[in-house]
Amino acid sequence: MQDGSRQLEREELWDHLTEAVCRLAAPQIKDNTLLVLDISDISKKYAKKMEYLGMVRDGSEKQLASGYWTCQVVGTEREGTTILPVLNKLYSDVSPEWRGENRVMLEVIDTVSRHTGKRGIWVLDRGGDRGEILRPLLKRELHFLIRLRGDRHLLYRGACLPVVDLASSCPMLYMERVVREEGTKEKVYFLQFGFRKVRLPGRSEELYLVVVKGFGEKPLMLLTNVKITGSRKDLWRMVESYLMRWRIEETIRFIKQSYQLEDIRLLTYIRLQNIMALVMAVAYFTMAYLGLKTKLRVLMRHLLKAAKRVFGIPEFRFYALADGIKEHLFARKWGFQGLNLYPKPDFGQKWLFS
Repeated sequence: MQDGSRQLEREELWDHLTEAVCRLAAPQIKDNTLLVLDISDISKKYAKKMEYLGMVRDGSEKQLASGYWTCQVVGTEREGTTILPVLNKLYSDVSPEWRGENRVMLEVIDTVSRHTGKRGIWVLDRGGDRGEILRPLLKRELHFLIRLRGDRHLLYRGACLPVVDLASSCPMLYMERVVREEGTKEKVYFLQFGFRKVRLPGRSEELYLVVVKGFGEKPLMLLTNVKITGSRKDLWRMVESYLMRWRIEETIRFIKQSYQLEDIRLLTYIRLQNIMALVMAVAYFTMAYLGLKTKLRVLMRHLLKAAKRVFGIPEFRFYALADGIKEHLFARKWGFQGLNLYPKPDFGQKWLFS
């Protein structure tokens, strides 16, 4: 364990681990795979001596606290069950290397794109609609779907108009009923949606403003460069693609809670960044790699059994897999019977494939 702790000081470790996970994930990312980029926080409100500790808005307690920001990429399909944890970068806005959040987001996008090319649709929440992000995405010819803030402006029929005005006057072509699980309850929404063809000020590319009404008083406004024909199926595909963020929010909670990221007590910035790459590699193994091969499917069944978990809502089984891995590594001397693949040198560290 001391050697493993020492390795966390290697400056190139984050790069090596992240590149490895991206290479594994890349073949599973297709043209229509959603690449959800999310900015989250790791609150360390009691920490005093952790390097470059900054201020974040604690997402769970809705207040400012000491901590770090993370920029994560998770891939998923609009239809299907595939979830691909791809990248997790920790950063601080008080570190000497800080060059702004836009730089972090674009570096993350470029890292993934080196392996995926132009495949995938980048899905970003409000904050991703800045010109400093939109213009590079267009220049790189990457497809995107981004939620707009209400203070943005777009070109429509030659006039530069507030996006809220465009949304309020947008014809609602279709209706759809959706159900969202909120805690232990379900809430039904009746949505209306439509679109307009628009452009960014100073740009020639044709874009599409997708407007969704029914989630609250203000409409949901989405900007995309994925071609929309105007058919119900085509337009709903864009709406549904953004709503997949709900599913990915649960993935991010899983990574944060199951691996106890807010309990990490590493003091140096480089070790904190490297541990994020290690966590993402483990998350990829748990959520994407298990079940791909016969022996791994057997292992997954053992892990679910080891978790001793009774499912109330079985869809998000990854919590049980994480519990099962922990149970195996810390509560058993040797591995699963029948999975003895290699001789095991006795140096105190348990083997997952024993």
